[in-house]
Amino acid sequence: MKDLFAKVKAFAHDEEGATAIEYGIMIAAIAAVIIGLVYSIGLKVNTAFNTVNNKM
Repeated sequence: MKDLFAKVKAFAHDEEGATAIEYGIMIAAIAAVIIGLVYSIGLKVNTAFNTVNNKM
């Protein structure tokens, strides 16, 4: 029984899983920002090409 309590206590103090989750959340947030920027820049480039094409 002591062994079970020791394992539960060790699991409660283990922070490796929490760190992995934090890094996963940071990577997902950075990816979302990059996707948003690429999408925004893509719209602006598309508008610029359409403007040039219409003036030809």
